[in-house]
Amino acid sequence: MKTVILAAVLVMAGGAAFAADPVEGVWQTRPDDNGDFGHVDVKPCGPAFCGVLVKAFDKDGKEIDSPNIGRQIIWDMVAYGDGVYDDGKVWSPDRDKTYNSDMQLDGDKLAVRGCVLGICRDGGTWSRVK
Repeated sequence: MKTVILAAVLVMAGGAAFAADPVEGVWQTRPDDNGDFGHVDVKPCGPAFCGVLVKAFDKDGKEIDSPNIGRQIIWDMVAYGDGVYDDGKVWSPDRDKTYNSDMQLDGDKLAVRGCVLGICRDGGTWSRVK
């Protein structure tokens, strides 16, 4: 009987360890300086989270063939709980700059912000696609 109880406890603990983090999924960025936007797939990468551009759209919402498809947009973003993600980097294709970044998750909205040399840029609020 002890073996059955121990096995049940281990299965329940293991199930919690495999639960997806709420930031995982595909996010639509806000339009950039050119009006273009993209879909970024956020997944775990080691102990942090990374995001890859999987689709790009022009200002009219038409899907475009971008050389940035498949490029990592987010990396090393650490989850701190309560929807806070920090200590990561975000690359901005429209400015070709990498920012020290943080993100704040609130339901299906993800506020993204990045800083370079003390100058911060509001990356806007991204919306969950799936």
